[in-house]
Amino acid sequence: MNALLILLILLIVLMLIVAKKDGLRNLIGLTFNFIAIFVLITLISWGFNAIAVLIVLSVIILAIAIFMSADESEVTLIAFKTSIIVVLSLLILALIIQHFGQFQGFATEDVDELENLSLNVGLNFSNVAIVVMVISMLGAVAESAMALAASLSEVVEQDENMSLDQFKNQREIISQQILGTAVNTLFFGVLGATVGLILWFVRLNYRLADIFNSKLLMAEVAAMLLGMLGILFAILLSGYFVQKYFEQKNTDR
Repeated sequence: MNALLILLILLIVLMLIVAKKDGLRNLIGLTFNFIAIFVLITLISWGFNAIAVLIVLSVIILAIAIFMSADESEVTLIAFKTSIIVVLSLLILALIIQHFGQFQGFATEDVDELENLSLNVGLNFSNVAIVVMVISMLGAVAESAMALAASLSEVVEQDENMSLDQFKNQREIISQQILGTAVNTLFFGVLGATVGLILWFVRLNYRLADIFNSKLLMAEVAAMLLGMLGILFAILLSGYFVQKYFEQKNTDR
């Protein structure tokens, strides 16, 4: 049996055992997002504007990921609003990064695999690189926004008499915890994905300048840094929206 199929079955079984109905709902959301990614790739391959398709599908992916992960309407609305603002803002930053970095296309390490293939595929690989950077950070942004909004909302529900200063203190503590774990998760994920490439560089005695000019590695690093910025921005913005909700709730009492 294929190893990927075994891992998929284990994932499904464990999610159903641990989260039960919520696990089933998350699996359905994961399936929908897989379909959304497939639609994204298909539309780009058909020649649709990659950036326009990216914006539309990013909103859909975020909506599925957030609204199918929790029942709390206020929490999900805050997380969704935060994620949309962060992703659209970082899309602009991704355009700037791609303009100066030029991470598109194939690297010299791909020569052997592409030697007998035609590169005339009719795609704007600069836009494809932007799509990859933005899609790579969607999960991290949605997770960070959702985690902070849910944690702070739970704190507010547990202590209805909490003062604004106490709330700000809890917000700072939770933000630091989420930021540390989320950034480390992203960093080690990218490190694990590129460790083979790094070993390639070391064994072939690449110079430091060659490593920093490697399109494959720098594209991964750019995506990682963009994701880290997304996590930070999502935590700050989500905390701000929850604080506004907390202040409004105290005013209405």
